[in-house]
Amino acid sequence: MERSGMRAADADRETTAERLRVALEEGRLDLHEYDERLGRTYGAKTYAELDAVLADLPGPVPPQRAEVAPAPAPAPAPVTEPGVRAGHAGHGGGLLGIWSPWLRVAGILSVIWLITSLGSGSVDHYWPAWVLGPWGVLLLLRTMGGHDRHGRHPGARGGRKARRGRRDGRRG
Repeated sequence: MERSGMRAADADRETTAERLRVALEEGRLDLHEYDERLGRTYGAKTYAELDAVLADLPGPVPPQRAEVAPAPAPAPAPVTEPGVRAGHAGHGGGLLGIWSPWLRVAGILSVIWLITSLGSGSVDHYWPAWVLGPWGVLLLLRTMGGHDRHGRHPGARGGRKARRGRRDGRRG
């Protein structure tokens, strides 16, 4: 039996769908054509049906030969302090940055606890403590110990090379 009569696999349909997506991005298909061909792709049973979906489209073109200019890479976010990006400053900078996720979760869990307690007619034990307690202890230790956002002590940031450099500097 020749290839065109053989049944196609899910991976073959996914490959065809990816080629259609590339053709859409290159402007070879409009959205209506893409949608129609995508439906035919996922309904295809044989290689012949998949080949028919791609019959009038050129094969994949390597990016260096493509006439379509690739989109420029997004510029990285400016760095505000060593190792902390500007968009992530709230997650790694200062006390609020360390504790804000805990406070958000504490608020959500407390509201859920309150609603379920009121709904049951009795004030049950404060079960969010099982989540908030251990997490809070870890954050407290991190806050008190002055560790950075990765859990390292500020003096340990340089690693082995920095320690070797400090050690060599003491000798000289």
